[in-house]
Amino acid sequence: AVFYDDDFVPAPGALEAIDKLFASRPEVAGATGLVAADGASMTAITDKAAVEVCRQLHLTPPALAERRVIGLYGCNMAIRLSAAKDLWFDEALPLYGWQEDLDFGARLSKRGTVIRTSAFSGVHRGVKSARPKERGLGYAQIANPVYLMRRGDIPASYLLKLMARNIAANHLGAFSPKTATDRLGRIKGNWRALADLLLGRLSPSRATTL
Repeated sequence: AVFYDDDFVPAPGALEAIDKLFASRPEVAGATGLVAADGASMTAITDKAAVEVCRQLHLTPPALAERRVIGLYGCNMAIRLSAAKDLWFDEALPLYGWQEDLDFGARLSKRGTVIRTSAFSGVHRGVKSARPKERGLGYAQIANPVYLMRRGDIPASYLLKLMARNIAANHLGAFSPKTATDRLGRIKGNWRALADLLLGRLSPSRATTL
C-alpha cells in the first residue's frame, strides 16, 4: 500500500520503483521515499515548481541511498500489507494526527525492516490552507510525543529530541519576518501543553479544544 499526502507530487515512475523495491526486498516492511523538496518546513511549493523538480528527478535520478529508520514519513511512504496485518493507526492522536506515521512505522519495524530510501521520490508541496489551527498543532507537538513515550514503542531520547527541535524551531521562527507559519500560535500551543504536563492533565485530545 502506498500513502501520499494530497499535496504530494510523486516523481514519474515512483509506483513502479516501489513495486520493484518490495518485490526484490522481502525483508522490507515499510519505506519512506526521498522528499526532494518539502514545503511543510518552509513556504509552500507551487504545483508548477513541484512538477519541474519531479521532472528533474526523472531526468537525473538521485544516487541510490538507504538507511534504517525508526518510523516513516506519511507524505511519501509505502508499506507491505502482509507485515501490517492487524496494525492500525492510533486514533487517540486527533486532527492532524501529529507523528501518527512515526508511531505506525515504529510498530511496523517490529515485523520487518523499515527504511528511508531514494529508490522512489517526489515533492511535498506543504499547502498551508488545509492544516489545522497552529495553536492546536503546537499543543500536539508536545502532547503526542509524550503520549507515545508513555506507550513505549519509540525511544524516549528520540521523542525528547523531537519535542526540543519543534520548540526551538517555533521560538526562533517567530523572529523571522519571512515565515509563512503562525509560529506564535504554535508557541502558545507548546506552552499550554507544557503547563498541562505539569498539572497532570496532558492529553492529545485536548488539542481539539484550542
